[in-house]
Formats: sequence, C-alpha cells, structure tokens
Amino acid sequence: MAYLVTEPCIGTCDQSCIRACPVGCIYLAPLAVKFASLGIIFAGADDWSDGLGMLMINPDECTSCGACETECPVEAIYEDCSVPEELQHWIALNARYTRSLTGERKEKHRRLANDGQL
Repeated sequence: MAYLVTEPCIGTCDQSCIRACPVGCIYLAPLAVKFASLGIIFAGADDWSDGLGMLMINPDECTSCGACETECPVEAIYEDCSVPEELQHWIALNARYTRSLTGERKEKHRRLANDGQL
C-alpha cells in the first residue's frame, strides 16, 4: 500500500507532509490547467512561478508509514486502499506524474518541495 495526495492540495502545498516523510517521496507538481474533463493536466515545466500546483507522492518510494497523512491540514492524503470513490483517479495521477520525473528533473522537483520553494 502507498499514500497519495488528492485535489484539496491544489494551491495549498502545505509542507508539513514533506517534513514528516522519512523517505522523501513527495514531489512538487506544477499545474498548467487546474481541471480538464478527466482530471488534471500537469505543466511539466521545472519552474514554480504562479503557485498553482500541488504535491504528489511517488508510490514506488512510499513506505506506507502514514506520517504524511496525519500532518496534512487539508486532509488531501489517503492510503491508496482508502481513497473515496470521487477521488479514485488521483491514484493513477500520483503514480503517472511522479514516475515521469527522472534524473535531474526528479531531484529538482524533490528539492523544490523540500526547500519550501512552493
């Protein structure tokens, strides 16, 4: 099981979950368009300029400790088996986005999230 971040995080990006995570599996996800017909469209840009974005958890790196969930002030984090029906698409979105980050880009998005550059 892994944890994931859902819609209430958009534009909030509170960093308490990042500070609680012992493995650093939470990444910055800038957004190009807030909503699309079937979900969210990610900018893919590496700069953080307008504050429209959120954090996402890489399910391959998450150790399922739950520390992030208890720290989230907007209740945006769920264990993948406990996601409400209306937020189920966020399971795939977290995985797809964080797995698309590789090399330097992955480290930059992790560093931006950890350094408070949100």
